[in-house]
Amino acid sequence: MIRVHPIGAALGAEIEGIDLREPLSDEQLHSLESALVQHQVIFFRDQEITPAQQSAFARRFGAPQCHPAYPHVDGYPELSILESDRENPSKIEKWHTDMTFRPNPPLGSILRARIVPPKGGDTLWLSLAAAYEALSEPMRKFLDGLRAEHSFEHGFQESLAEPGGRERLAQALADNPPVEHPVVRTHPVSGRRCLFVNCLFTTRIVGLHPAESDALLEFLYAHVQRKEFTCRFHWRENSIAFWDNRSTQHRPENDYWPERRRMERVTIEGDEPF
Repeated sequence: MIRVHPIGAALGAEIEGIDLREPLSDEQLHSLESALVQHQVIFFRDQEITPAQQSAFARRFGAPQCHPAYPHVDGYPELSILESDRENPSKIEKWHTDMTFRPNPPLGSILRARIVPPKGGDTLWLSLAAAYEALSEPMRKFLDGLRAEHSFEHGFQESLAEPGGRERLAQALADNPPVEHPVVRTHPVSGRRCLFVNCLFTTRIVGLHPAESDALLEFLYAHVQRKEFTCRFHWRENSIAFWDNRSTQHRPENDYWPERRRMERVTIEGDEPF
């Protein structure tokens, strides 16, 4: 039987009583879907799964999305490799929601730890629903109905600036022009309202003067990072995190360099934010 153990006040729960090497039953699927929506990020320990099993697990929740900028596991284009070491330090250190540069950002992401450093390398998550609900009513009313632009180019500017980076990512740039999303989206299952801007991909609030847009975004970025909206996860080999991309942001702690860290992630097709 699946057991759910909350780990944070705003979000996060560890799941026990399930072996992800085995196909999910309909009952297990329903339990995990409910836990994901309620706790926004769920964690599994000691899951020595193959790429095929990770892909099959993700497909029970929806079709996978392929990431345009990351390498993938051989034979599994949906499994992105996130790896860093002495020669290749991590470039993503900001709070963000995955792939909001897409018209339909992912429903969620499933990240599996293959190689973990001996210390450090935790990941933090925050609840965009809790952050929205903590705003004053006048601020919530002001934000409702606003739209923001999200950009692949903005999020990958460091990679694009590397020698050959713009050429390597030319197709990804062409395939992912800037898109607009509501500043506050409604979760399609829970109905909770969630802030939906992030400092990695959001470039501006549509319709505001640049100074107004910059000031508002800086306030929102600082607001969502309040500790009471967050939880923290310490990785071990074969740990898995599955987060609801519609209601969370996350940030890795890149405090383990020059040690090696390898994660493998599959993202699940989402809907158009509303």
